[in-house]
Amino acid sequence: MLQELRDALCRAVEDTVPEKAVAVAFSGGVDSTMLAKICAGLGRQVLLITVGFPGSHDIEFSRQIAQKLGMAHNVVELGEADFERDLRAVQQAIGCSNTSHIENCIAYFYIARAAKGAGLDIVLSANGCDELFCGYNGYRSVYEKGEPAIMAFMEEKLANELVLVQEISQVAGEFGVQVRQPFLSPGFILFAKTIPVDQKIGGPDDLVRKHILRQAALLVGVPEESAMKPKKALQYGSLIHKNFKKL
Repeated sequence: MLQELRDALCRAVEDTVPEKAVAVAFSGGVDSTMLAKICAGLGRQVLLITVGFPGSHDIEFSRQIAQKLGMAHNVVELGEADFERDLRAVQQAIGCSNTSHIENCIAYFYIARAAKGAGLDIVLSANGCDELFCGYNGYRSVYEKGEPAIMAFMEEKLANELVLVQEISQVAGEFGVQVRQPFLSPGFILFAKTIPVDQKIGGPDDLVRKHILRQAALLVGVPEESAMKPKKALQYGSLIHKNFKKL
C-alpha cells in the first residue's frame, strides 16, 4: 500500500501541474515539503513561498528545510499595519465570518502576491492531506466511536476544505494567480479513502497521525525532521491567528 500511495501522490501532482515552473505554499511541514519534492522529481522548477510574522515558527523552520532541499525560497514577513489593512480587504472579498477561513485566505493573499511578483501564475497547496490522512486532532476525539464516525468526520472536513478552496481561489484570482490542490483531486480522494484507517491513526492518544503519508514522504526524499513533524496549522505557525485575534 505504501508504494501505491507514493505512486498516487506523484500521479496527482503530475496530472494537476503541466506547467514547468510553479510556486509551492511552504511551511516546511510534511505535506508542503512532500509536494515540493514531488514537483522537483517531476522536473518542475519550484519556488517555495512562506508567509508569517517575524520570528514565527513557520519562517524559522521553513528556512531550515528549504536549505536542506536546496530550493529557491521566498519569505514574506508580515507587518501589523499592512496586515490590518489587507485583512479587511480579504474579509470583504470573501464575505465569510469563519475565523479559520479568513486566516487561511489572508495567508494565500500574500502567497499569491509573492508568486505574481516572482513571475509565476500557479501556486500549489498541499491541502487535503490532513483531511484524508487523519491529521486533525478531531480525529482523536471521534476515534473510539469507530470507523463510521471517523469516515463521517472525514467527509465533514473535506466539505469544509472544498469551500475554503473556492475562497482561496477568489483571493488569489485578484492577482491573476491560480491555486491548485493536487491532493484534493477526485481521483486522489477516492484512492486515499481506500487506505485502512489504522494506517493513518493509531488511537485516541495518537499525537502524530498521518503515519502512512509520513512514510511515503520519506520515500520521496523529505528530510526526517519534516516528515515526522507534528501538525501545526498554517494560521498558528505563521502567527497569523495571534495577530488576527489582536484585531
